[in-house]
Amino acid sequence: MTKKSLPILLMLILMLSLALVACKPAAEEPAAEEPVVEDPVAADEAMGVSLADLAGTTVTFWHVWGTGDPAEGMTAIVDEFNASNEWGITVEAVDQGHYRDAEDAMNAAIQSGDVPNAVVGYANALAGWYSVGTIADIQPYVDDAVVGFTAEEIADFYPGAFNGSVIADGSRIALPLSQSANVMFYNQTWAQELGFENAPTNAAEFKEQACAAAAANAADDDPDNDGMGGLVMYTGASNVFSWLYAFGDDGLAEDGASYDLGSQAMQDVAAFVKELWDEGCAFPTESYPNPEFATRKALFTMSSSVGIPYQVAAFEEAGVADEWVFIPFVGPEGEQAVNAFGQYVALVNTNPVENLATWLFLKSFTTPEAQATWISASAYYPVRMSTEPLVSEYSAAHPQWQTGLEFLSNGYSEPTMASWGSVRRAVQDSFDVIIQGSADEIPAYLEELNNNAAELVAEIDG
Repeated sequence: MTKKSLPILLMLILMLSLALVACKPAAEEPAAEEPVVEDPVAADEAMGVSLADLAGTTVTFWHVWGTGDPAEGMTAIVDEFNASNEWGITVEAVDQGHYRDAEDAMNAAIQSGDVPNAVVGYANALAGWYSVGTIADIQPYVDDAVVGFTAEEIADFYPGAFNGSVIADGSRIALPLSQSANVMFYNQTWAQELGFENAPTNAAEFKEQACAAAAANAADDDPDNDGMGGLVMYTGASNVFSWLYAFGDDGLAEDGASYDLGSQAMQDVAAFVKELWDEGCAFPTESYPNPEFATRKALFTMSSSVGIPYQVAAFEEAGVADEWVFIPFVGPEGEQAVNAFGQYVALVNTNPVENLATWLFLKSFTTPEAQATWISASAYYPVRMSTEPLVSEYSAAHPQWQTGLEFLSNGYSEPTMASWGSVRRAVQDSFDVIIQGSADEIPAYLEELNNNAAELVAEIDG
C-alpha cells in the first residue's frame, strides 16, 4: 500500500462507521404512564346494598296528618311513590294522631322493639331517640354518590330547614318535610274601623289595639261578645316563646345546653300577657281553629301558618268579608319575631335494606313536585326554593301565606334539646298559673319553672 492510498482508506472506514451509527435505531423514550382511572360508582349499589334487593321491601311511615286536606295530600304523595318508584318499594303510611300521640307511640315501640321505618317529629323529640341509637345519622345517605343529594340540590334547600336537624356533634338526625311559622293573625279591616291605620309596631301599640277592640265589644249591643275582642289567649310554649323572641331572648342559658326561663325578658313577657289578661284585653277559648277571629270577637289570634285554610273557611261560613293578614310578634322596642319550626322525619335503624328503601322514600318527599302537592294540601311552607314557582296559584289565592314565607327568613327556632318536649309542657302549665295568679308572684312562678327545666335537662339530656 502506498502512502497516497492510506488516507483514502482511513476516510472510507470513517464514512462506514458514520453510516452504521446512522442506521442504528434511536433509543426508545420511556413509555408514558397510563392515567389512573378510578372505578366508576356502581349505579346498581348504594350504601353497601344492591338496589335490586329493594324489590318487595315495605316501609312503615308514621305521621300525624290523618285528617282533612293534609291527609289527602299525604295519600297522594305516598300513592305516587308506590306507583312510580323504580325499586319496587311499597310505603305504608300510618297516622298516629297528634305529635304528642306520635311521641308516645314511638316511645312504646322502642320498648317493645316493634318500631316503624320512619317517624315524623320535632327535632327535640328526634334528638332523644337518636341518643339511644333508635334513629340513624342520615348524613352518609345525604353524601352517597348514587342515592344522595347533589350539590345543586342541597343549595336548593332553605338552609334553616335543611340544617335544623344537625345536632351538636354534627350528626344529621332527620330530613325536613316542610316548615311552618307561629304568627299573629290580624283583622286589618276591623282595626281600621277602630281608628288604627297600621298594624302595631311594638308591644305598647299591640296592647292599645287589643284593648280598643275589647272596649268596642263591651260597648255595643251584642251581649255575646262581652269579654272578648282583643287577643285570643293560648298559653302554649310556641306562643310564649314567640313573645320571648320579640322581647329579645331565646330562653337558653349562655352555654346553649340548658334553659334560662327566669330571665328579665321572660319576666317582662309574663307581665305583658298578664296585663292583657287582667285588663280584659285577652280572653281564653277552647276551640281551634277559633271562630272568634272570623266574627270580630278577636282582633288578634295566634296560630301556626297552617291555620290559613281553617280561617278562610271560618270567614266564609260567617259571611264576613274582612281582610286579615299575618303580622310578626312585636317587642317593647319594636323588635319583630316569628317562631319558625320544621316538620322533620327520621330514619329508624332496622336493617341496611329497609334503611335504604326508607331513605329513597324520604328523599322523594323533598322533590319540588312532591313538595308542591304537600304545600297545596297542608298550607305548610316548602323546604326547597324551587318549589315556589309550582305553588304560584296557591300563593296568589292565599296572600297571607306568601307574607308568612317572607317572615321565615328572619324566624327563630325553638330549642332542639331532647328535653324540650317536656319543658314546653312545663312552660304552658306555668303560664296557665301566671295569668290566673298574682302579678307579684311572677318571679316565683318563673323560678319554679326554671328549676323544673333544670331537673328535666339533668334527667333527659344528661
